Amino acid sequence: MASIPTYEDVAAAAGRLLGHAHRTPVLRSSTADSRLGAQLHFKCENFQRMGAFKFRGAYNALSRFSAGQRRGGVLAFSSGNHAQAIALSARLLQMPAAILMPLDAPASKVEATIGYGAEVIQYDRYTQDREALAERLASERGMTLIPPYDHPDVIAGQGTAAKELFEEVGELDALFVCLGGGGLLGGSALAARALSPRCKVYGVEPEAGNDGQQSLRLGRIVDIATPRTIADGAQTQHLGKFTFEIIRRDVDDILTASDEQLVEAMRFFAERMKMIVEPTGCLSFAAACHAGLQLRGKRVGILVSGGNVDLKRFAALAG
Repeated sequence: MASIPTYEDVAAAAGRLLGHAHRTPVLRSSTADSRLGAQLHFKCENFQRMGAFKFRGAYNALSRFSAGQRRGGVLAFSSGNHAQAIALSARLLQMPAAILMPLDAPASKVEATIGYGAEVIQYDRYTQDREALAERLASERGMTLIPPYDHPDVIAGQGTAAKELFEEVGELDALFVCLGGGGLLGGSALAARALSPRCKVYGVEPEAGNDGQQSLRLGRIVDIATPRTIADGAQTQHLGKFTFEIIRRDVDDILTASDEQLVEAMRFFAERMKMIVEPTGCLSFAAACHAGLQLRGKRVGILVSGGNVDLKRFAALAG
C-alpha cells in the first residue's frame, strides 16, 4: 500500500510542475484587510491552468505513470475541476483519458473536459456510487484510476500551491483552505508544517456538508449523503484515508461557510478584486470573515481554489 505523503513529496512535485503549472499570483486587498484588521494574502489558483489548483495534483500524478500505464490511459471521476485537470494533463502527456462526471455538473466544466480531449461518461451523483463505478470501468478498460483527492501524488501536487505562498510571503499566522475531499487541505498542511510551523491551518467546507468537521471531532472518517450546496467542488461524502490522516495530525480545525456567505464572497471578489471565483473557491475567505476567529493584527493566507463557474450561473448567484 502507498504511504502518506510528506513535505519532501511536495517539494519533488514542485520540481515536476516547474514549467508546466503556473506560479499563480498572490493578491492583496486593502478593503479585506480593513474589514478583518489583518494582512490577507490571497493565493489565486483561479488563475491556474484550467482554472483551478487541481492541475497541480493531476499533472504530478500522471507524470509518474510508467510507459505501460501511459499506453492504457487514465480514468477519473469528478464534478468538474479534477476532470479538467486530468483531461489537460493527459493531453500534455499524450495519453488517453476517460472521466466520470455527474449529470448535474456545470456545463462549462463538462465542455472544457471534452475540449481537452477526454471522453466524458455521465452518472447520477445522488443514486450511483461513483467510486465503485470508476473502479469497475478502470478494470474493464485497463486504465489507471486517479481519484480526485485520496492519492499521495495528487496530495503532494496540491501542496505546491501553499508551498509557493509561503515562499513568496513568508511565515503566516493562519491559513484558510477550501475543503472537499481533503487533497488541497492535506497538501497545504504538509507545506505549512514545514515552512511555517506556527501557522494555524483551517479547512473550510460547506455548512450543508460538514463531514470533515465531524470526522475531525470524532477521530474517524464520517460518511454523509451528497450535500446540496452551491459549492459543487465540495459535494464530497467523506474524506480520504490519506487525507484524513494528514488532517487529523496537522490541521488545527475545520470550519464551515453557508451558501449565503459564499455568494457574499463571490460578490466581493468580483466587485473589489475584479476576479471571478467559483462558489467552492470562496469557502476559505467566507470562513475568515464569518467564523468568528480573532484575526486582528495577524498575517493570514487565503487559498482561493478555483474560478470555473458558468457565467449565467455566476450572474444568477452574485447578480
